[in-house]
Amino acid sequence: MVRHLSFLSCLLLTVAQALPAQPADSAAVARQAVLAEAQYLKSIYKTDDAIARLSTLVVPESFDEEVLAALADCHFQNGDYEKAAGTYFLLAARSPENLLYKIKQMQTAFRMKDYLQSAEAGKDVLSRDSIPAVAAFVGDAYNLCGQSDSALVYYNKALALKPANETVVSKAANLLLATKDYDGVLSLTGDYLSLDPDNPTVAPIRGLAWYLKAEYDSSLVVFERLEKLGQDSYPLHYYLGQSYWHTNVPYMAYRELMNAWALDSTDANLAWTIAAVKVDMRGWDFEEDIKPWLDKASEMIRPDSSLVSRIHQQYALGYYREDDFKNAVEHYLEAYRYNPSFIQALSSIAYCYERQKKYKKAIEYYEKYLKVARPGSQGYAFAQKSIEYLKGELFMEEK
Repeated sequence: MVRHLSFLSCLLLTVAQALPAQPADSAAVARQAVLAEAQYLKSIYKTDDAIARLSTLVVPESFDEEVLAALADCHFQNGDYEKAAGTYFLLAARSPENLLYKIKQMQTAFRMKDYLQSAEAGKDVLSRDSIPAVAAFVGDAYNLCGQSDSALVYYNKALALKPANETVVSKAANLLLATKDYDGVLSLTGDYLSLDPDNPTVAPIRGLAWYLKAEYDSSLVVFERLEKLGQDSYPLHYYLGQSYWHTNVPYMAYRELMNAWALDSTDANLAWTIAAVKVDMRGWDFEEDIKPWLDKASEMIRPDSSLVSRIHQQYALGYYREDDFKNAVEHYLEAYRYNPSFIQALSSIAYCYERQKKYKKAIEYYEKYLKVARPGSQGYAFAQKSIEYLKGELFMEEK
């Protein structure tokens, strides 16, 4: 019996091998051929042709997920984000467990500049899986719609998942800079730079934080190191020059500021700073070496009253040091007009009049200064003594 069954089995196997193969479902074969052709057309950026081929497979009474996903991807690549968004919405609703469709919704809404919707889609993904790139994407979406606090929350989530992310660190640090949280910037960049000490993107942000915190010795350490590593950019030379100036090394400041000017000669503040550094260096002729820089700044200046005031202050100081008190007074008056909080101008004007022996005008401006100066301050005491002295001089002239 066993031998019979064995023989029968062999016979059945032989017959089965002799029978012709059953034909596959021709509709399924055709569908796969269209999908393959559409994928190829999409890969060579013939997206319109791919969409046309895929559209032949769309049947109202059936839901072909593979075809619809391919169509949505084609619409996205083609820049038709509305059609892509609608299709991804259908796919996500039909297959909510598929995170890819929700991520595609996030990306599509972002491209449509619907940043809040993009953030919501990304948060839905994060509620189900911790993906660093998605957390960073949500941070970008909040950042672009002006919600910096929320952006920082998600940038921090991204960094908690993937600390060594230069792009996210730089974005988060720049947000902290904008809110003047310099200690936050130093903490964030310090953590990253402990892994990558000379990173050319993150290190300059740290240097800027030190500079804006008025810790100029520390900013010098960062910017000097970057310069030695071969960085050559306008911000590097500008802030290195400013740091040298604030640490009383005007000759080094002048060199770096001139390097910055060679890279960008459109910054009025830089022109003013070069003039100011030259004044501190001494040995320059005001009319030939300093005044032209102030003129450049004046020509480029936008209507920023604070900067205009500082420009006139430098004009005034230059003329004052040349003993040209008449021109100095004119510029001190302009500096005060553009910035009424610059009350030192009133005392300086008074002193210029005093040096010209215009005692009545000098007294007038010393008295104006006393009305706004702080009693007990050194400047207040100087003005009082000057008025007393000048009134004595006037008395002697009238005798």
